Amino acid sequence: MSTQAPAPAASRIDEQDIRLLPKAEVHVHLEGTFALADILRLAKENGATLPGPAVTLFDVSTHDEFVMPEVTTGGTGQGVGVAGLSGFLRFLDWQCGLVRTAEQAARVAYAFAARQSASGIRYSDVIVNPTHWNAWRGRELDLMDALAAGLDEAEQDGLCSANIAYSLLRTQTATEADDIVADLAARRPRRVLALSVDGDEKASGRTGEKFRSAFRAAEAAGLRRTVHAGESSGPEGVWDAIEHLHAERIDHGVRAVEDDALMRRLIDDDIPLDLCPRSNITLGLYPDWASYPLARLLDAGVRVTLNTDDPAPLASTLDQDWAVAAAAFGLDRADLEHLAAESIRASFADDDLKRDLLDELAALTAPREVA
Repeated sequence: MSTQAPAPAASRIDEQDIRLLPKAEVHVHLEGTFALADILRLAKENGATLPGPAVTLFDVSTHDEFVMPEVTTGGTGQGVGVAGLSGFLRFLDWQCGLVRTAEQAARVAYAFAARQSASGIRYSDVIVNPTHWNAWRGRELDLMDALAAGLDEAEQDGLCSANIAYSLLRTQTATEADDIVADLAARRPRRVLALSVDGDEKASGRTGEKFRSAFRAAEAAGLRRTVHAGESSGPEGVWDAIEHLHAERIDHGVRAVEDDALMRRLIDDDIPLDLCPRSNITLGLYPDWASYPLARLLDAGVRVTLNTDDPAPLASTLDQDWAVAAAAFGLDRADLEHLAAESIRASFADDDLKRDLLDELAALTAPREVA
């Protein structure tokens, strides 16, 4: 793949062509896929107050003007202002707090699969952090069961197949993390196949060592491992994810580009970075697409996948983001086919599904003989 410098593509690649490519998405949060209509319906069902005008609910630039209303019964009624990454995470807390029944949770999961399918995504490792879903505190594995029911129904209806990466929050304690993994290992909730950790690295500080025992127990129990790192903190977070947590993939990880030794380690250990350019740019990590170091990572030989992170509030879809990336970095059709194959290989889909999707992609992209 030739990406020496960001440059406009010779001709724009249409989103429809991108949708037709069989692909996986491996860094997407269920919490960031609620459609506006879904949020409004949930708010009406629960008699909840919106944090701002419905027409600007997903406008990140206005989040610092919002006041988050309480979503738990018996709260103080005092809200929390929203600003930057930390504020965005609080917005997710409010939104997910609207999901209070198993039927509502299943409906959200089904809608996620439908949204993914509309972008041509055939498989997803969807990240779920139960700390955002405050109505399910103490019943987190029941939430997993409800979400699995929605994903089951979606797959039966021919929509995108998805499994769940259960995510810890960086501010949780080591004991909480150990207990969660013990519960996951004992109950083996359907469709939960990986352990993750997310949250604001800059606000919480380095947490790799704190969660070492939980991730080692997850590894022993056969759970896959993917870790948010190298986003609001620097390369040290990625090192911690590799050394302490035995991460198989790094969610974000873009700031590994600042450390040549780290990039060599990622290459040597065959660890992909699950990049989310639009998310990083919208939340201020990079000022624009031209500044985003995708080309440097690719030219160095680091494996990457391109993902949406939280597509609904970021007002985008995966096919749209791939089209923007193609224009910004001069990627051609062959490059996007490579990214589609890489997304499938990097996913935690089972081997049979990976093989089928790769075969389908190969058949779609094979040169056709001229009659």
